[in-house]
Amino acid sequence: MDKLHPEEGYWREKIEQLQLIRFKNTLERAKKSPFYAKKLKHIAAEDIKSLQDIQNIPFTTKDDLREHYPYGFLTVSRDKLVRLHASSGTTGAPTAVLYTENDLNTWADLMARCLYMVGVRRQDVFQNMTGYGLFTGGLGLHYGAERLGCLTIPAGAGNSKRQIKLLQDFEVTVVHIIPSYALHLATVFEQLGLEPKSFNLRIFLIGAEPHTEETRRRIEQIYGVKAFNSYGLSEMNGPGVAFECPYQNGMHVWEDAYLAEILDPHTLTPVADGKVGELVFTTLAREAMPLIRYRTKDLTRFLTGKCACGRAHKRIDRITGRTDDMIILKGVNIYPMQVEKILMSMQEVGQNYLIELYKEGHLDQMRVKVEIKEEFFEEDMRKLKALQTKIAKRLREEILITPRVELVEHNSLPKTEGKAVRVIDLR
Repeated sequence: MDKLHPEEGYWREKIEQLQLIRFKNTLERAKKSPFYAKKLKHIAAEDIKSLQDIQNIPFTTKDDLREHYPYGFLTVSRDKLVRLHASSGTTGAPTAVLYTENDLNTWADLMARCLYMVGVRRQDVFQNMTGYGLFTGGLGLHYGAERLGCLTIPAGAGNSKRQIKLLQDFEVTVVHIIPSYALHLATVFEQLGLEPKSFNLRIFLIGAEPHTEETRRRIEQIYGVKAFNSYGLSEMNGPGVAFECPYQNGMHVWEDAYLAEILDPHTLTPVADGKVGELVFTTLAREAMPLIRYRTKDLTRFLTGKCACGRAHKRIDRITGRTDDMIILKGVNIYPMQVEKILMSMQEVGQNYLIELYKEGHLDQMRVKVEIKEEFFEEDMRKLKALQTKIAKRLREEILITPRVELVEHNSLPKTEGKAVRVIDLR
């Protein structure tokens, strides 16, 4: 393995010492903002004796960001700002994240660290297939790749035929792509009569939407690459908060920049390592807009044991869902990732699916529309019925209710260029 970056090679004691120092500094810096000046009025840095004392600090939520949009969390004068990213505000009031030049440099360094960890090097050609603009994913990975010295292609989202031409013409080796779009792109390769494995591709960086291990392995098999999971959110800069190492066994949180907690979403108290809870983050290296105990609503767990790569930074498991995307149907709690896990493990299933929730009389029902690969979508109704029954049975074993399964032709469900829409509520 390559020599670790100095801040990757910290031992636990060193990491925690650094976190305590940076947390105290963050606490004092945050109080320069209008929001935290009130929220933390009675809390001082000298009150923090250990990292456990963070449990005495109140939480920050997305509603707080919305309520104090646009400048309520700002800790520097506006002339120090060089960038903002923001949510669209289509489902509520928007939120904004503000950056100084130092913030962007810190973010680029973290992204470069992520890429280097999985084997990206200066000689690689990097194609970024995610959106630019107010969305953080595109620019975050772009700056990291440039910081490493890669030839960087800002392809953006969509226009699949052009994406494939760029991959071919410039002998691209590394791609940043949303998992659902990676599966869709495979169907375009097929339509063009091209074999993805004949290209120069070797590394995929996937994230921006929850996905299962089965989806990752399918992407790896189609393209002949290693696909690495990543985690980030705009409130914490964007991507680069946590990233897999070459062992693909959990994502290392860069704890010199972020203090992570995993809490029971109901009691808001810490859960034991290995137990699933809500991920809560505090920034430790943010200048313009530090956030303290930000509730992400994302569900995961800390993985136990040491990683074979030698890094002591804690690992989180892949995101299993969000506290607010849980479906309650007939008294059963269901996460969309449970459905994906089953579907993506079945060889007959294509690259896309859709969960529809609807009313039948007074009862809530679930319908799962499943694309079937062409070679399995036969006119023999008996075989299709048997496959339909098989999928429904497998789903029932996982989610404890029997959904209505509807088989549809390959590549017939609606596609999106951004994050996949997996659930539609028609109730």
